[in-house]
Amino acid sequence: MADTVLYEVTDGLATITINRPDAMNAMNTEAKVALRDAVQAAAADPAVRAVLLTAAGRAFCVGQDLKEHIASLAADRETGTGQTMSTVREHYNPIVRALTEMPKPVVAGVNGVAAGAGAGFAFAADYRVVADTAAFNTSFAGVALTADSGVSWTLPRLIGQSRAADLLLFPRSISAQEAFDLGIANKLVPAADLAAEAAAVARTLAAGPTLAYAALKESMAYGAGHSLSETLEKEEELQARAGASEDHAIAVQAFIAKEKPEYLGR
Repeated sequence: MADTVLYEVTDGLATITINRPDAMNAMNTEAKVALRDAVQAAAADPAVRAVLLTAAGRAFCVGQDLKEHIASLAADRETGTGQTMSTVREHYNPIVRALTEMPKPVVAGVNGVAAGAGAGFAFAADYRVVADTAAFNTSFAGVALTADSGVSWTLPRLIGQSRAADLLLFPRSISAQEAFDLGIANKLVPAADLAAEAAAVARTLAAGPTLAYAALKESMAYGAGHSLSETLEKEEELQARAGASEDHAIAVQAFIAKEKPEYLGR
């Protein structure tokens, strides 16, 4: 994979690092393709039991690379092809689908500003560890665009419809503390501790009951759009699956023996 995104798997944890620090990790086409491929690889790899998405340098990701975007818009005007916005279908949608739908937990280690699609990537994670120097900005309306990268789906679920509308209609930079107060950040840590804290959370999840985590992701996503009755039936289905797993048997045996379970992820 291109060095605009780094990918490493160790002890069941896939670490994906956006690596364009000189551009504040803005997403040019090369980076978008590399990130899409890395996230999809992690989702498909049975050896990966959790994912840590983070970034190099002082920013998490400021979204679309506007220099490339401007050049692409100019080319569209000359050719009349209108290809610029196909990046949503080709890159951003597959990235967010893989993050939200993969049957394993995703931790975002937000080391700095997350804006536009970068905010969308962080919102799509299951758990966000955020440096106290980080910030979030939806950005889209500020450049006369609507939301993409799943933000119109993830953000209202994180903070509610009214607050999401405020941040989308009137985009502004919100501090890490405000993000924590709103419920965007799950854990707020000193910037110097971000890498270690985010990795620790991700490693804990990588050593946990992977099938149970997958079922929790699925049931929460399902419950957000279905009735209580339908959700209860989905929980019954997923609980039967989790109850038949090796990890459940290991957990029960460890509980009786008063030992710490060592999960296999199956």
